[in-house]
Amino acid sequence: MPVNVKKIVLWRTEVDNKPGALASTIEPSAKAGADFQVVMGYRHPSAPGRAAIEVFPVKGKRLANAAGAAGLSAASIPALLVEGDNKPGLGYQIAQGLAASGINIAFFVGQVIGRKFSAVIGFETEDDAKMAAPAIKKAARTGKA
Repeated sequence: MPVNVKKIVLWRTEVDNKPGALASTIEPSAKAGADFQVVMGYRHPSAPGRAAIEVFPVKGKRLANAAGAAGLSAASIPALLVEGDNKPGLGYQIAQGLAASGINIAFFVGQVIGRKFSAVIGFETEDDAKMAAPAIKKAARTGKA
């Protein structure tokens, strides 16, 4: 199966980096019925004591209100969700395809569960994200940019 690439909107907030910050941030969304595909929480590298939390998807008014109540809002960083069957070297093929296309990435979070590959890739601009989608598909299919 070829990889599927779709544009997504991450919802993001910055919080104090302390125990329970992730749980308290996603609690209102969970109580409102959220079924997140992506939850990322990480210490902010340039701001000691701060952390970023990002989630996807936030669908509908009820979930948007719950997420907003916890301080989450639609992030401005363009992002793509990449999903497909895993194969050895797929992450490298995607990274190399983006590099060969001259596209810089803001972040890359990938994982394999069973036989499925999934990644969220952030970009500096919307144009980079638009150019990245076909480059990712080609690199995954051929192993080349």
